[in-house]
Amino acid sequence: MNKLLLIDDEEDVQYSFRRTFDSPEIALSTASSGEEGLKLIPQLKPDLVLMDLRLGGISGLETLRRLRETDPKLLVILMTAYGTTQTAIEAMKLGAYDYLLKPFDILKLKQTVQAALKAARDMRQVVSYEPLLESEDYELGIVGRSEPMQQVFKLIGQLAASDATALVTGETGTGKELVARAIYHHSGRAGQPFLAINCAAIPEQLLESELFGHEKGAFTGATAQRIGRFEQCHRGTIFLDEIGDMSLATQTKILRVLQSGTFERVGGNQPIQADVRVIAATNKALEEAVAKREFREDLFYRLNVVRIQLPPLRERREDVPLLVNYFLQELARDTRRPPKPIAVDALQALGNYRWPGNVRELENVIRRALVVSKGDAVLLEDLPPEVLGQRPAGALPATANPAVPGAAPALKDESVAALAQQLFLWARRNSRLKLIPAVERELIIEALKDTQGNQVQAAKLLGITRATLRKRVEKFAIKRELTIQ
Repeated sequence: MNKLLLIDDEEDVQYSFRRTFDSPEIALSTASSGEEGLKLIPQLKPDLVLMDLRLGGISGLETLRRLRETDPKLLVILMTAYGTTQTAIEAMKLGAYDYLLKPFDILKLKQTVQAALKAARDMRQVVSYEPLLESEDYELGIVGRSEPMQQVFKLIGQLAASDATALVTGETGTGKELVARAIYHHSGRAGQPFLAINCAAIPEQLLESELFGHEKGAFTGATAQRIGRFEQCHRGTIFLDEIGDMSLATQTKILRVLQSGTFERVGGNQPIQADVRVIAATNKALEEAVAKREFREDLFYRLNVVRIQLPPLRERREDVPLLVNYFLQELARDTRRPPKPIAVDALQALGNYRWPGNVRELENVIRRALVVSKGDAVLLEDLPPEVLGQRPAGALPATANPAVPGAAPALKDESVAALAQQLFLWARRNSRLKLIPAVERELIIEALKDTQGNQVQAAKLLGITRATLRKRVEKFAIKRELTIQ
């Protein structure tokens, strides 16, 4: 259960929060002053604090300062009706996770709270990289006894003992964020903040502002100064996931941080110092991206100080039984039910499958099997048809598309199914992501890149009219991508 502490002296706000977060998954406690909140925190041990800046007694700013002194990892979301004041900015500099303006946008409030709770879990739940996982009571461990994983464990240990920049590579779903968190939890910065940023999930025009902040008036909509994640994470660790999707302009700023420890906010010219350890991850071949001039060579070498290459699940099949057992135990704890055993033939089928979505796909398959299982064990028939080498019910033949006479051969059903499954897994990990618009936008961008910006050819590739393409380009504000180098 997630524990929230609201510090606000307005009864209406307290009432509103009780209604908004009336959920069995959230326990909300309230305090009417900073002094009361500071007294409650040691006994409540909240996962997240939401606090008004203007309080009776000691101010919200002083309360935040004391919180940061006692527990730098306790995340605080500030609330204020004065979002453009210097007080709010100073509070962000002290390390607040975010701030919200009153009156609240309920959807934005919930999204911000969920994102903060995830960040809090990442910081507080220690990830073990010890390979001794024979017992069933391990929690948040990187599971594996295969030789490739033994090498991964050794590198994590070496990295955790240093402060070096690290690059974690591997296919989608191999557990790159888990490795980054293990490095952080066992490092000398474990007592400081850890923030994970998915560079692919944030629109490019917003990513630079998210990382480095912006000055008031830096761009349309920048109505107030904003403190970025690097500034918030001073002395901590930042995990840049999917860094291969970052634009060249933002890469340049990341390079400067790594070289000099300084950066500037968007629209600013004042250098800001940041002592932040960077761990980056990507599922792309950065060497190829460097050769194509899509990724800066100097940044690649700065990131590639120590590299951890995570093996795909098909290359460590001996770990499948361990992972299956881990997920069965974990999901049983989540549902508060006894763990179900798995039939031998079902386990064998899981071991024989190629797992294009890797460990994340395996978790999804186990979750699905537990939902559809009717007995006291997971049986072979509880597994999805693609794992059993069968075509899903109702799927089109792989050789042609009968809906379009004379159409070119369709993609193999298992490829489409695997791709869709990976996309849904991605969407579940990014609560703010709207899957269909995000995929549609990326398809349009890739089509325009492939045709060097020729909208007629791009429309043909996408199977839509040029007029529809133009509308989509306007709808998704695709501008930079139309200027093909």
